[in-house]
Amino acid sequence: MMNKIFLIMVAIGFPLSVIGSLLHFPSVVMFGVYCLTIIAIASIMGRATESLTIVAGPRIGGLLNATFGNAVELIISIFALKAGLIGVVLASLTGSVIGNLLLVGGLSFFIGGMKYKRQLFNVFDARHNSGLLMFAVIVAFVIPEVFSQGMNPEKTINLSVGISIIMIVLYLAALFFKLVTHRGVYQAQESEEKIEEVPEWSKVKATIILALSTLAVAYTSERLVHTFEAVGEKFGWSELFIGVIIVAIVGNAAEHASAILMAFKNKMDVAVEIAVGSTLQIAMFVAPILVIASLFFPASMPLIFTLPEIVAMVTAVLLSIVIANDGESNWFEGATLLAAYFIMAIGFYLL
Repeated sequence: MMNKIFLIMVAIGFPLSVIGSLLHFPSVVMFGVYCLTIIAIASIMGRATESLTIVAGPRIGGLLNATFGNAVELIISIFALKAGLIGVVLASLTGSVIGNLLLVGGLSFFIGGMKYKRQLFNVFDARHNSGLLMFAVIVAFVIPEVFSQGMNPEKTINLSVGISIIMIVLYLAALFFKLVTHRGVYQAQESEEKIEEVPEWSKVKATIILALSTLAVAYTSERLVHTFEAVGEKFGWSELFIGVIIVAIVGNAAEHASAILMAFKNKMDVAVEIAVGSTLQIAMFVAPILVIASLFFPASMPLIFTLPEIVAMVTAVLLSIVIANDGESNWFEGATLLAAYFIMAIGFYLL
C-alpha cells in the first residue's frame, strides 16, 4: 500500500517539480513539493537497495544503501556550495551525523524493539565502528576547530584539505579491511534460523532504478536549494536549523526508510550498518570531498564547525557508542536516542 502511495507521489511530484520551476511557482509551495518528491524517490531507492541487500549480504547491502542515500545529500550540498551557502552545508553535515546516529538509529531500535523484546546485531562490527566514529567526529572535526584558532583563512583551508585527504584514505582502508582482508573473520552468532528471501527486483533492475532515482533526486535537489532563502524568511528558520534538521532529514530519507524497515524485519545487522555506516561515510568521505570540491568554487569551505554543532556531534557519537557497544538493542534504548535528538533539534531551532 505504502509503495503505491510513494509511486503516485513520484508520478505527480516530479513532473510538478519541473513545471513549477519553469513557471516560477511560489518558493514556499515548491519547497514542500521538492521535499515530498525527494522523500518519495528515496523510498524507491530503499526498495532497490533492499533487493541488492538480499543478494549481496548485510555489509555490502548496508554500504550500498548508505552510498546511494548519501549521494542525495552530496548532490544537495554541492549545489548549496555553488550557491555560496557554506553554513547550510556544514549544518547539513552536522544534521546527518546526529540524524543517522540518533534519529535513524533511535527509530530503528524503538520500532524494532516494539515488535521484538531483544534484538541482536554483530558486536564486532559495533566495536570496530566505535573506534572509527571516535576518529571521524571527535578527532577529525574537533582538531581543526582547536588548531584553526591561531590561523589565517588560507592556513585554515590548507589544514582542512590535509585532514580531508587523510580521512578519505582511512575510510577507503576501512572498507578494504571490512570487505576484503577481514571479510567473514568476525562473525556474529546467529540468534535464529535464516529465512530464505527472494529479492523484489533483480540485481540489474535494482541498479538501473537506483541510477535513475539518483538522477531524479539530483534535479529536484538542485531546485530545492534555491528555495532555502525564501523559506527561511517566511518561517523564521535560521540557516543553521535548515541545514541541521530540514536538509539532513530530506537528504537522508533513503537511509531513514530502509533502516527502519530492516529493524522491523529484525535484520538489525543491516539497520545498524545503514545508520552507523552512513554516518562514517558522511564524516570520513562526503565531508572531505565537499571540502576539496569547494576549492573549485568562489568560496572555499573549511572543515570548521560552530561550537553547538561540535558538541551535538560529539554527544551523539558518545551516546551511540555507549548504547550500541553491547551488540543488542531494545525499544527503551531507541527512545533514549530519540530523546537526545529532539533535545538537540529544539536547541538548533531556538538558536
